[in-house]
Amino acid sequence: MIIGAFLILTWLVLLLRYPAKALPISLAAVCGLGLVALFVVWQDARETSRLARLDLRLAYAPEHCPADRALQVHMKNGNDVPLTELRWRVAAYAPGDTVNLAENTYNAPRYRGPGELQPGAEWKDCLPLPPLRSGYRPQTLEFRAEHLQGTFAN
Repeated sequence: MIIGAFLILTWLVLLLRYPAKALPISLAAVCGLGLVALFVVWQDARETSRLARLDLRLAYAPEHCPADRALQVHMKNGNDVPLTELRWRVAAYAPGDTVNLAENTYNAPRYRGPGELQPGAEWKDCLPLPPLRSGYRPQTLEFRAEHLQGTFAN
């Protein structure tokens, strides 16, 4: 932090002392930083739109899954590029409520998608349920995937 403050102070002194030489260099540096910022914003928007095109549905399905892995996941890649990695957290809500009833503790299961999912391909699996707050049964709750983080092939 001290180094950053020192650099800014030095830049201000040079800008005030030698404005004819420091101003063009400063403008070039600002333009370069602006280009980098635009590129980062564009990459983030592209990733967000690709994650939005994933169809990820979660359902409590003890009739289709083993007892220790009763959360059925169905995902379809609606993108034109392969999905290479996906992570998310599972939230559980009572119908019509906005309070997350899944406890996100340190020992809660970590959810990951398939290794690689081609465009238009589907993936189904059974995953363990997240720990729920006491007093709630999983058959009465709606499960949703939240905080999606993924990468796609370029």
